Amino acid sequence: MGTPALEIKDLNAWYGESHVLHGINLSVNKGEVICLLGRNGAGRTTTLRAVLGLVSSRTGSIKVNGLDVLGMPTHEVARLGIGYCPEERGIFTSLTCEQNLMLPPKVGDGMAMEVAEIYKMFPNLYERRSSPGGKLSGGEQQMLSIARILRTGADILLLDEITEGLAPVIVHKLSGVVRTLKERGFTIILVEQNFRFASKLADRNYVIEHGQVVKIVERRELGANEEQLRVLLGV
Repeated sequence: MGTPALEIKDLNAWYGESHVLHGINLSVNKGEVICLLGRNGAGRTTTLRAVLGLVSSRTGSIKVNGLDVLGMPTHEVARLGIGYCPEERGIFTSLTCEQNLMLPPKVGDGMAMEVAEIYKMFPNLYERRSSPGGKLSGGEQQMLSIARILRTGADILLLDEITEGLAPVIVHKLSGVVRTLKERGFTIILVEQNFRFASKLADRNYVIEHGQVVKIVERRELGANEEQLRVLLGV
């Protein structure tokens, strides 16, 4: 499979004096979709934030395409082609939908999508292109948050709880978007509590509890492990 797009070994992370991650290990090959499953507070979001250096301190190893980024500032890590979609979405609510799409700088190796491509993938955003971000529905804001990353050219996408609180029709749409991005060669790390959504998309699932990976389940193993996963996830 060559060099992993993202490889994490023995990752520990802290917020102040709070030790959140306790030796996370995971590997994502180029073009794969993996999902971090777990209950709230398990350390899934912190794992994504630690990749970008958005925690107080961290130890271990984080390699992006073979390059160890542990000592790099966040902006330099992002320039390696990593796009982060936080749970709170982070769009500019006072700017129009289209203005949000015109702002991001280019990073990565040239996979940046043109605005026309974005509108083809997200027709709702074309219809609302002149509307302020704060006037968009929750689903439209989520689409805009993902679309803005795709404008940058990032090819490793860290997507945090993108289905939370959204209507089933929007969840179905986002499922199609993730499939399309995988077909285009994007590497995707999902943090999800929506097991049904994640299980249909992920090549591999990492279950995190108390800041540690407690189980790894390949897609082909889902059927045999479904009951145990439901117990671990409390679903």
